[in-house]
Amino acid sequence: MNKLFTTIAAAAMGLGLFATAATAGALAPSQQDAATEGVVIVPASASPTQDAQPEFKRGKIVDFATSAEQGSIIINTKQNRLYFVLGNGKAVMYRVATAKRGFEWKGTHKVSAKAKWPSWSPPAEMRERHPELPVYMAGGPKNPLGARAIYLGSSIYRIHGTNAPESIGKAASSGCIRMLNQDVTELFRFVKLGARVTVL
Repeated sequence: MNKLFTTIAAAAMGLGLFATAATAGALAPSQQDAATEGVVIVPASASPTQDAQPEFKRGKIVDFATSAEQGSIIINTKQNRLYFVLGNGKAVMYRVATAKRGFEWKGTHKVSAKAKWPSWSPPAEMRERHPELPVYMAGGPKNPLGARAIYLGSSIYRIHGTNAPESIGKAASSGCIRMLNQDVTELFRFVKLGARVTVL
């Protein structure tokens, strides 16, 4: 076992995180996911799978000095980067899209819910700006929330996938944090309910 994998495994074990890696390539909702469309509450006390190996195949392991606890998320909007804290001076880094001018925000929330192929109900203010938007859209590949959503407290903001991968790395959203579908699927497997999320 190489040194890098040992570092990742040790950090993930400290978090109680055991998951298989995200599937490569384009994602499509399975019949199982379709049956659980919408917000899927994952109990914080859920037992991890003991026989699976912790792997980060999508994110990049980087040096990251922080006092934030393991399992927390820090989003640097100037860099358009999301960091999932492993501890011991390491984090997993993902490229993201952040808020465009006029929609920026900063603050701290906790992960309150997680959803597979989430449905989407655009806020009234957004529909005023874009009357062509539907009142409701079912989850699926055409949904702007993409493959997974991680809800931030009671706010309207989420960390979610996207059907516009070209926006990643840019200030392009109305406040939410967008990730590639494959990336958010990987993060979804590791992040726990109650994890602290800080947007800088």
